[in-house]
Amino acid sequence: MLFNSLSFAIFFPVIFVLYWLLAKKELKFQNLLLLVASYYFYSCWDWRFSFLLLFSTLLDFFSGLIIAESKKLKLRKILYWSSISINLGILCVFKYYNFFVGSFEKAVAYLRFDINLWTLNILLPIGISFYTFHGISYVVDIYKERIEPERKFVNYAVFVSFFPLLVAGPIERATHLLPQIQKKRIFDYTKAIDGLRQILWGLFKKIVIADSCAEYVDLIFNNYSTASSSTLVFGGILFTVQLYSDFSGYSDIALGSARLLGIELIQNFKSPFISINITEFWRRWHISLSSWFNDYIFTPLVIQWRSLGVMGICSAVLITFFFAGLWHGANWTHVIYGLMHGVALVYEILTKKIRKKIYSYVPQFLVGILGNLFTLTYVMFSWIIFRSINIREAINYIDKVFSASFYKFPEVYTWYMILLIITFFFFEWLCRNKNHPLENFQKNLNRPLRWVSYTIFIVLILVFSSDTEPQFIYFQF
Repeated sequence: MLFNSLSFAIFFPVIFVLYWLLAKKELKFQNLLLLVASYYFYSCWDWRFSFLLLFSTLLDFFSGLIIAESKKLKLRKILYWSSISINLGILCVFKYYNFFVGSFEKAVAYLRFDINLWTLNILLPIGISFYTFHGISYVVDIYKERIEPERKFVNYAVFVSFFPLLVAGPIERATHLLPQIQKKRIFDYTKAIDGLRQILWGLFKKIVIADSCAEYVDLIFNNYSTASSSTLVFGGILFTVQLYSDFSGYSDIALGSARLLGIELIQNFKSPFISINITEFWRRWHISLSSWFNDYIFTPLVIQWRSLGVMGICSAVLITFFFAGLWHGANWTHVIYGLMHGVALVYEILTKKIRKKIYSYVPQFLVGILGNLFTLTYVMFSWIIFRSINIREAINYIDKVFSASFYKFPEVYTWYMILLIITFFFFEWLCRNKNHPLENFQKNLNRPLRWVSYTIFIVLILVFSSDTEPQFIYFQF
């Protein structure tokens, strides 16, 4: 079931009415309804994978209880590592087994050996990377005695499977989401209206911006060998816009839907395209993922290697971003994408003092402009690699970018798309300190203007809607 589908447009209002009219008096009914709704939502993709979700939930729930109650350090360690190993094992089998087998076969082929290893003919369970990370962080936090275990299974199961964030995040923490699940929610009209506005903005980003860009992105990337350099650059820009609009659009719909149910999810994007360096970019882009990797991979590595000083920090950065790239998908292009950002962060760490000294002689506005342009260009090229089918295609694409045909006008363009993108980014920049651009409509616009604006957004969404209901990009991760 897609957020941008008719089925969700029917499903969510039904759940909303049942949730506030029938289940509002009892917390257990609210949570039970959310759990049933979440499993139904997930089963719409493939009901068989609901059992995998349930197994993962049961594993971490009981592991957390036993770890917290056990006085034996050895038993705690065994359960801790068993839970993490099983979670990662399931993730690796479904998501990475065929990738590693294929990579090993190719590596052996270079040595002129011919082997054929057994591969799996299985589908990737949607959202497995997200709910697996929920479970792992929960068990780690209990083992490190940062939180107490949840003793009611329904509450914990809702934390793992809450349908707005189940298939593409944001990646929530037990410290933030579980306390909200443990107490009864009371309907708040102001928050509900703001949730509707955020859903509207998310649908606009997905349907009007991302899906419109996708048509031209596919055309350019599928025919890059015959396209001019300027067209390929335009394709990279369009994919940058598509990826951001698609993923942040999903997050907006998720946050808005949760707010309508009285639950606040963490903000996943914070105007990443105003960043003046890669470090700032990752504080603004996919915040829930970058903070998860920071807390559960980077920080433990830095503590372990603190005797190595700066080199230990740089090594931890590269390892963290290797796994962050791999998390995005079983493809070496994703690994390279992650390492590109890791290398950029290492550069910023090693040159921090000298850059600060140089910047002191340059006007700050110029530092900001040049830093922003370099950051966006670097990110765009990393996403060209991210979007490519394989490394060879990525190299060929980028090689063609640096050709004499750069000065030709792009063959693939539409003025309305360019105007739409410029308007979109203007809204994003103007509202860079808000949760979403429509947040303060109530204060800044009178009622007639508000309704005219809502009508324009709705009309645009309906006009640009497709019968095929395109999936969100991050569903594959």
